[in-house]
Amino acid sequence: MAAAPILSWEGLGLIQGSGWLFQDIDLHIGPRDRLALIGRNGAGKTTLLRLIANRIEADRGKRSIKPGTKVVLLEQDPFFSGFDTLMDFALSGDDAPPRHAVEAIAGQLGIDMARPADSASGGERRRASLARVLAMEPDLLLLDEPTNHLDLAAIDWLESWLERFNGAFITISHDRTFLKRLTRATLWLDRGSLRRKEVGFGGYEAWEEQVYAEEARAAEKLDAKLKLEAHWLERGVTARRKRNQGRLEKLWEMRAQRAAMIGPAGAAKLKLASDDVKTKSVIVAEKVTKRFGDRAIIRDFSLRIQRGDRIGIVGANGAGKTTLLKLLTGEIEPDEGSVTRARTLSGVMIDQQRSLMSPDKTVRQVLAEGGDWIDVRGVRKHVQGYLKEFLFDPAMVDTKVGILSGGERSRLLLAREFARKSNLLVLDEPTNDLDLETLDLLQEVIADYDGTVLIVSHDRDFLDKTVTVTLGLDGSGKVDVVAGGYEDWQAKRARPVAASKAKEERTDKPVPAPPQTPPRKTKLSYKDQRDYELLPARIEELDAMIARGETALVDPGLYSRDPAKFAQITEAIAQCRAEKDAAEERWLELAEAVEAL
Repeated sequence: MAAAPILSWEGLGLIQGSGWLFQDIDLHIGPRDRLALIGRNGAGKTTLLRLIANRIEADRGKRSIKPGTKVVLLEQDPFFSGFDTLMDFALSGDDAPPRHAVEAIAGQLGIDMARPADSASGGERRRASLARVLAMEPDLLLLDEPTNHLDLAAIDWLESWLERFNGAFITISHDRTFLKRLTRATLWLDRGSLRRKEVGFGGYEAWEEQVYAEEARAAEKLDAKLKLEAHWLERGVTARRKRNQGRLEKLWEMRAQRAAMIGPAGAAKLKLASDDVKTKSVIVAEKVTKRFGDRAIIRDFSLRIQRGDRIGIVGANGAGKTTLLKLLTGEIEPDEGSVTRARTLSGVMIDQQRSLMSPDKTVRQVLAEGGDWIDVRGVRKHVQGYLKEFLFDPAMVDTKVGILSGGERSRLLLAREFARKSNLLVLDEPTNDLDLETLDLLQEVIADYDGTVLIVSHDRDFLDKTVTVTLGLDGSGKVDVVAGGYEDWQAKRARPVAASKAKEERTDKPVPAPPQTPPRKTKLSYKDQRDYELLPARIEELDAMIARGETALVDPGLYSRDPAKFAQITEAIAQCRAEKDAAEERWLELAEAVEAL
């Protein structure tokens, strides 16, 4: 039997502008719910969180809350003006948490709460906000883009904290990896209504496509306008994902080519087999070192970046990502070594501050300087047609920028910058404030971009689906150069740690006489070769089995109707996950063996 809800909304409705933003929403939140709140930019996700937190009043509906329940909201852009330090902000208000609790969490997050609030970076403000809300010991935690501006270490810490959290939480996030790891049910805010499914974000996309397919079939019986809308839904969501699957296959091929060019792990040297490789180079860094004071931020770094490369830069805050980016683009010069850039290199930078978007301008003025036509990399397009390519309603062409949501402003900036002629695109945290469909679109646009792309991001899933080479910084000055995305970099980092542990275990035991050195293998055994070829398909099959099991568990009456079947499906999912983990580990070992051969 499900636990009684700690907070409910019945018949919730809110008017925005000339119409309903949403209406007739029923929402019930259990004491241990882990909910992903999904919806397009502008659908009202942040507004819904503020209604749940009782920060704004609804135009319709009844809110019920269990006595003693503490609801805490982490806002996307909290107000820091008027506070001298980050600690002053954290301890403000009648509901301020205890100072010692804030200090404890701030210490784990690595943030100095004595830092002046007005000069703190976005990442420092985000950590201070987290220290405040987590120290308040909420029963229901509402998180609006909690990973924005956080580095990878802080995201890992937050994920671990939420896994141990005893209360309920609802989170809005563009970080697919974060959502897949933590959520157990999904709220989908779509065209004014709210759907709920008892499946985590891992099953959301299949559910979304199923809903749109059902709507498309229903719309076939209606008029042409609804047919067109259904076609757009099916083409704009489902078909885009299918196209992206094809692009992912191309990405794997590009990574394989890059892996063949990059020398031994960590060497960052390229094998220049022909002059053709040299002529394709757009940025060449040779033995580059950059110091600030006595600390070497970048040390002895070499890399040849070619036309069409998609370079991801990852690392903790302060590790040197921005410094490396500035070195590659020529904004600063190295202390040692050299960086050579092609004379024809013409770059466009999209920064995480979205600083170029004036709130008083209209969408038309931002894109086409007030006209009806825009030049998109040499091709003339009507501004309203171009808006549709970036998932905007063409009727929004004369809307003021200040009225747009944060995600819509980010999408508009992307539309403007991608229209410009360039052969180098620099993206600094491009995924902040974007909804999931816009992230799919951004992946598509980057894949089709003719030039070279440099991306600084903490979005692990986005990097895995976008970049061909990852530059990983650990803060020591060393830059790992890895063909592939974030997961490839993590796997490379894990190998030395595993080898070190194995060495320690060996040194703790008596050392036997060394055996006779066997002849060096020149190929895999038959069994190993078969496993290497067949395991990827088996892993995909296990993923599908897990998804089917999770879909079956969505039925809220299954447990009460057939507890034995519920237990059977749950056990089958656990077995599939265990087998998948073992298969992935086995394949990784074989891949290393293939590389060694």
